[in-house]
Amino acid sequence: MTNSYNPYQVYEVEQQPDLRVMLMRYVRKWPWFVVSLVLALAGAYVYLLYQEPVYKVHATVLIKDEKKSGLSGDGLMKELNLFGSNKVIENEIEILTSFTLMDRVVSNLGLDVRYYFPTGTYDREVYAESPIRLILENPNSQLYANKLEISFVNNNSVLLNGQTYPVNQSIKTPYGQLRIFTRKAISNTTSPVIAIVKPHSKVVNAYLASLKVEPALKESTVLEMSLSESVPDKGEMILTQLINEYNKESISDKNQEANNMLRFIEERLSLISGELSTVEKEVEMYKSTQGITDLSAQAQTFLTNVQTNDVQLNDVNMRLTGLNEIERYIEKQPGDKSIAPATLSLSDPVLNGLLTKVSELELKREESSRIMAPNSPLLQSLDSQIKAVKSSISENIQNIRQQLTSSRNQLLANNRRIESMIRTVPGKERALLNITRQQVIKNGLYTYLLQKREETALSAASAVSDSRIVDKPRTDDVPVQPVNKTTYLLFSILGLLVPVGLIAVKDMLNNRVLRRSDVEEATQTPILGEIVKSRQNSGDNLVFKPRMQSVIGEQIRALRTNLQFMRSDPAKSQVLLFTSSISGEGKSFISLNLGASLALVDRSTVILEMDMRKPKLHQSLHMENRMGLSNYLIGEATIDDLLRPIAGYENYFIITAGPLPPNPAELLSSPRLAQLFDELKARFDYVLVDSPPVGLVTDSQLIAPFADATMYLVRHDHTPKNHLRMVDALYREQRFQKLNIILNGVGEGESYYYNYGYGNYYGGGETNKKRRLGIGK
Repeated sequence: MTNSYNPYQVYEVEQQPDLRVMLMRYVRKWPWFVVSLVLALAGAYVYLLYQEPVYKVHATVLIKDEKKSGLSGDGLMKELNLFGSNKVIENEIEILTSFTLMDRVVSNLGLDVRYYFPTGTYDREVYAESPIRLILENPNSQLYANKLEISFVNNNSVLLNGQTYPVNQSIKTPYGQLRIFTRKAISNTTSPVIAIVKPHSKVVNAYLASLKVEPALKESTVLEMSLSESVPDKGEMILTQLINEYNKESISDKNQEANNMLRFIEERLSLISGELSTVEKEVEMYKSTQGITDLSAQAQTFLTNVQTNDVQLNDVNMRLTGLNEIERYIEKQPGDKSIAPATLSLSDPVLNGLLTKVSELELKREESSRIMAPNSPLLQSLDSQIKAVKSSISENIQNIRQQLTSSRNQLLANNRRIESMIRTVPGKERALLNITRQQVIKNGLYTYLLQKREETALSAASAVSDSRIVDKPRTDDVPVQPVNKTTYLLFSILGLLVPVGLIAVKDMLNNRVLRRSDVEEATQTPILGEIVKSRQNSGDNLVFKPRMQSVIGEQIRALRTNLQFMRSDPAKSQVLLFTSSISGEGKSFISLNLGASLALVDRSTVILEMDMRKPKLHQSLHMENRMGLSNYLIGEATIDDLLRPIAGYENYFIITAGPLPPNPAELLSSPRLAQLFDELKARFDYVLVDSPPVGLVTDSQLIAPFADATMYLVRHDHTPKNHLRMVDALYREQRFQKLNIILNGVGEGESYYYNYGYGNYYGGGETNKKRRLGIGK
């Protein structure tokens, strides 16, 4: 017995991609996908019913910036430095998104308490619609861990989690000291409300996380603000309140600067007023005591000169005093709150510019310190800038002092010269001149300070915010979440992936042969051919008919053609043994139809129903099984007694199993078995043996010595993969003559015969696509 033969040539060629094979497995399960998709869409619909929509609220604000917008104030405001510094848009964004401003918004609007109306699907949040407002006077930790269910008894009382409390009064509850304030008239028909209280800081941080503030364009000072909120009117109110708080903060900074200036002017007015009153009294007393009414022309000329010189000298002294004030100011450390010194008497543009700059830097540092840590890089940078500017101011002061000192010395010299000339004037006139000179100086200074006070008060009264609302807060019509189309799409994808996953898991857990490659990887036994899954009635196994034009018909013809390459002697009869690993793999179907195919080409054929434990052939042919092989093997009948023709076919006969014996293995070991095959080979060209599964009983191995070739049936999605190791062992150990495998019941998606060989045979198309085939194909 040997297996050293090659029944067909093997072509090592390129195979068709496996993509179609994979797709066909899923296409055949299309009802699964339809059901899963319908369930997924229904799940998406239910999911959307229980999701509260969230809307996006927008607002647009213009930040006025002199540098970018070209806005400017009049000369008075510029002189007083009340028009503010140029705005840095990044700083304004930081202020708008600061914890301080949002904390004020949450406190003013009472956002740490949320109100809901119960519905059939989810609790719908409301704000302005809520008939009550819960005021937290002294809450405890229990308030944040429980939700408050508030229903209305009458117009004066409510039920709070089952307990009755009056409204518009401070009440003591298990959740702390509260007050339920009614916004509108209530009664027992008012819809109940659910209130949920969150910690204040968490609410502020949550709104800051949802708030977005960014420039509309790169070089623009227009800021776009947006906030996600489930209640549109609440979102619009939050943005409105946030802008209002920002404007209040801006105006507060301007008013503080103006108040500092007014305070300084008032102090100077008070001092000058006292000095002027004293001088006027001295003039009045001197004239009354000395009886002076007029002075000579010479005295008037001297007086005029002295007055002019004294005015200049007083101006120089005031400037020196101002320089001393500025020196004390710049010696203070950055961050120390102090009033900027007045520079009204100093006309040096460089010094005024440096003082303006240091004032701007001090204001920026104060604004930034509200929202940043003391050691932040920005504050350190501002401190460095302030220090550098103050150093420049100190150098400039030294230069100015030198000039003023020189001028004062010159003016003093002029005074001494004029005074020596005045000594020629009568003593009374000289004394009067001294007193009048002080009166004129004090009066001029007093008038100047009064004018500046009025200008400062006017600018403070007209202070406005540096921002303007371009677009009021508005809410989009379409919610940003959930997005219905996206939700349905995701659920649809999930609905399609679930069947794919189930099929994949099923394939992973399935230990049965699913494709040709499973057989090729497990055994070196040749594969003689593939038979697709039959669509005929399962009760009729004989499907091969004359002129049959179908895929399965061509595959059976291919098997018939391959048989001639397995014959050792064309003139002799050929015995073919059909077996398998387990029951149900199609031995009876293949052997019966292959026999019909041989009979149709004028080959005398007989098929033996040698599965004496579970015979099926006679049932497929609707024959009786009264007498058969069991009778022959025990010597009770001859072959002529057993041969029965198969209806519809010439030269095609069957010998049924006969009565089932109690010992089939012992019966097949009878010497009459060899005599049976000798007689049949003498009469028929082909003897087909339908034997029991080799993996269950030893009957097939008892028949194997009499067979010229063995057809081992492996059925798609039926034969366990571990049985292929037994086939490989039988092939290597040569227990069966010319052992070959026939793949049976192959699905259309797995069969290359279907999508390549016979599909092109009947439908045309390319026939040169390469694959691994036997020559019979």
